[in-house]
Amino acid sequence: MKSLIITTKRHIGLILLLSACINLGLQSSFSIGLTSSLSRVSPASSTAGAQTGVTMSLSAGFLDRGKVVRAQERNRNREVLVLLDGLPVDFDVPPFIHEGRTMVPFRAIAEALNVLVEWDDSTRTVTASTGTASQGGIRVRLQIGNKLADKNGTPIGLDVPPMIVGGRTLIPVRFFCEAFDCRVSWDEAAYTVRITSPAKTLEVLGFYALGDSQTSSWTDLFGKAYPETGTGHTDLVGKLALGWYSLDAQGNLLTRSRTGWQRPESWEKVLELSKERGLETQMVVHVTDQDGTITSLLGNEAAIAKAASAIAEESKLYDGVNLDFEGLGWQEEGERLARTRESFVRFVALLRGYLKGAGRSLALTLHAPNSAYQGYDYKTLGALADEIIVMAYDYGTKPEPVDKVVEAVRMAQQAVPAEKLVLGVSAPSETPQSLLTKVGIAKRYRLRGIALWRLGLVSDEMWDALGMTIKRRPTSTLVQ
Repeated sequence: MKSLIITTKRHIGLILLLSACINLGLQSSFSIGLTSSLSRVSPASSTAGAQTGVTMSLSAGFLDRGKVVRAQERNRNREVLVLLDGLPVDFDVPPFIHEGRTMVPFRAIAEALNVLVEWDDSTRTVTASTGTASQGGIRVRLQIGNKLADKNGTPIGLDVPPMIVGGRTLIPVRFFCEAFDCRVSWDEAAYTVRITSPAKTLEVLGFYALGDSQTSSWTDLFGKAYPETGTGHTDLVGKLALGWYSLDAQGNLLTRSRTGWQRPESWEKVLELSKERGLETQMVVHVTDQDGTITSLLGNEAAIAKAASAIAEESKLYDGVNLDFEGLGWQEEGERLARTRESFVRFVALLRGYLKGAGRSLALTLHAPNSAYQGYDYKTLGALADEIIVMAYDYGTKPEPVDKVVEAVRMAQQAVPAEKLVLGVSAPSETPQSLLTKVGIAKRYRLRGIALWRLGLVSDEMWDALGMTIKRRPTSTLVQ
């Protein structure tokens, strides 16, 4: 470290200081620390009228120019990662930093946010919108080379204008995402842009048993111990999957099963409160094939007819039915797997006929298409059901691996419209942060919503996370 002390007249000193900086800069890369003695100025002891003297200290720490260049080069070649709700955004032209601003391909980031995009070649203008301003939507226009953008008719200045690189229009990511009400942060250590999308209206389905003092799901939903009630989290949860029923191999409808599913004594109170608070209710019929119960049931025409009829009759108490037949297709292939799929479709089609006539909806809770249970014909079942809950969990690690969950969603979307798909989330497998990412998957792929397994296992921190990413139901619809 070298120091240079300058004692001089005020204005001349500034010139000398600049000169010293220039001279030092010609020799090497350096850092400058400037200390002014303005707090201890004393008049110069020369002739009358002389200006006040100022003492300045200039310290130059000489750095290794090679290290500086190498550091700059590393950042120049370093890939900028862009995460939206914890999910990477894929770009065909990599993002880069230009004049302190991260530039990203327009279409890719816009489509990840599910906004409509337009390109006007004559004016070299891109437009992104979520609807007209009069409808509460957002409309943003940017022009190549123009530092003035437009949001719903209001001009906004940009630090860096849009540009074309590699045949793609690149835009400043922070401005664009914040224009659509996202939260944006820069992680220097990870060289990552982190974007959190605004809260969105999504269906939130909560599993499952409610109705007594021993059931923690009551307190989790209503915010008070049974039988007291409050708003609790009914401003987020809009639908209940009530796990109160099962079937035996002969097609008998059971309200108590060997797996612990049972209808609580106060089940009627649950239905009454659900109606008061505007919660839809589903009659869940849960059966596993661990001991061959489902296989025996589906192989017996009389049992199928009996079961479908009994379910349809009981469903009159609910808004719909949720059929949760688990374990089909385990280690099956070829003709045997085809028969399993066909027999389940046959039962669902029969039940669908009964429910449609009674004005009741049908939901199917299915193992994910990338699971070990392949006994579900997603395409045919998707045509029969009103919604399908994809159990995209139990992959073996916690939190559930994002790549496997995304794979499950993409596979399901190949057979079923996104607006019918609900992403099943296992609360014990997730953290508040990973839960945000799972909801982000539902947003990114435009799914109908999410299903929480299960009420009673969702922590306060998880509820807080859900409240940041999912729009709460209007309190005017809730009874206080």
